[in-house]
Formats: sequence, C-alpha cells, structure tokens
Amino acid sequence: QVQLVESGGGLVQAGGSLSLSCAASGFAFSSVTMTWYRQAPGKERELVASISSLSRTRNYADSVKGRFTISRDNTKNTVSLQMDSLKPDDTAVYYCKVRDLPNWGQGTQVTVSS
Repeated sequence: QVQLVESGGGLVQAGGSLSLSCAASGFAFSSVTMTWYRQAPGKERELVASISSLSRTRNYADSVKGRFTISRDNTKNTVSLQMDSLKPDDTAVYYCKVRDLPNWGQGTQVTVSS
C-alpha cells in the first residue's frame, strides 16, 4: 500500500534552515508528481511545492518562492524540501503527498521561533 514517511522537522530560529525528507513506497514513484503541503494551527492545509516525475517542472507557493527548494531522488524514492530563510509564518505540520493519490503521511512538525 502507499506509504509516505516524512522526517526532518524541528525547532529553528527565524532566518534558519531545515531540510525535510519523505520516503515513499507502494507505488511507481518515478512516474508521479510529488508535492509538499503544510497546515498551520487553525488554518487549512495548503500546497507549498510540487515537482514533476523527472524533476523538469517545479512549482512553489508565492509565500515560499525563493526560499524553499523541492527536489527528488527517483533512485531512492525520496522527495525533499530544503527550507531556507525560515519565518515564524512557516510554522506548520509539513506533509508530502502524491499529487494524484489521496494518501497522506503522518507529517513532520516545523516550528520557527522569532
């Protein structure tokens, strides 16, 4: 079955960096577009970034453009999110997701202190 396991979250000061990783299994990873979402307390889950199957197309939410970088390794079935210049508004639980499948992982908490 589809499994998505996020890791790499933590507590960081504003201006700092974190790198999130998602290990995927149970589907043809190299054939699908992968995404990162986040959900802050009291807010709806929002799309942060996406990357096409062969990494040719990457899209970002305006709020993270220029600060976050999505990447993937199809040999390891992983997708990553490098987050730089973090802001307190980036505090959220971060999830990876296959764009066209309904499954979610457990998420990883990112907390940015001011």
